[in-house]
Amino acid sequence: MPSRLIGEPLRVHLYEDRIEAYFGDKLELACERLRGRNGHRIDYRHVIWSLVRKPGGFARYVYREEMFPSVVFRRAYDAIQTPHHGTAGDLEYLRILHLAASTMQTDVEAALAGLLDQAEPIAADRVKELVGHAATPEIPDLVAPDVDLLAYDQLLTEVAA
Repeated sequence: MPSRLIGEPLRVHLYEDRIEAYFGDKLELACERLRGRNGHRIDYRHVIWSLVRKPGGFARYVYREEMFPSVVFRRAYDAIQTPHHGTAGDLEYLRILHLAASTMQTDVEAALAGLLDQAEPIAADRVKELVGHAATPEIPDLVAPDVDLLAYDQLLTEVAA
C-alpha cells in the first residue's frame, strides 16, 4: 500500500482469485491472492538495495528464486556463475538486478537476451553500457501558439446573448 495510507481506514474485498483494497471509492491496490501455506510474493525492487550491500547473503537467501523476474534473468545468472563462481558471481548478478530496479527492467532484459544470444560474457558494466545506448526518444521542440484573446471575447458575448 502507498505510505500515505498508513493509519487510514480501507475497505478490502476478498475474491477467490484476487484482493482489492479501496480508500473511499478509489481502488488503491489489486493483487493476485496467494493460496496455501507459506505463500509469498517478493518484489526484487524492494530488497535489491540491501542485497547489493551484502551480496554474501544471496546464496542462502530464503526467497532467492523471487530474485529472477524472468527466464532471461535466470539464464543470465547461470551464465555469470560459470566464470565467476560463488560470491563474485552473485555480486555481478545483483549489480545487474540493481540496474533493472534503477532503470527499466525491459531494457536490461533485452540487453541480457542480446548478450546470451551472441554468447558474449555477461558483466554488469557491459549491460549498463548497452542499456545506456538504448534508443532515447527524441523530444520535439514545441512552439507556443499565439493566442488571440479577442476570439474568446467574441465567443463569450455570443454565449451571453
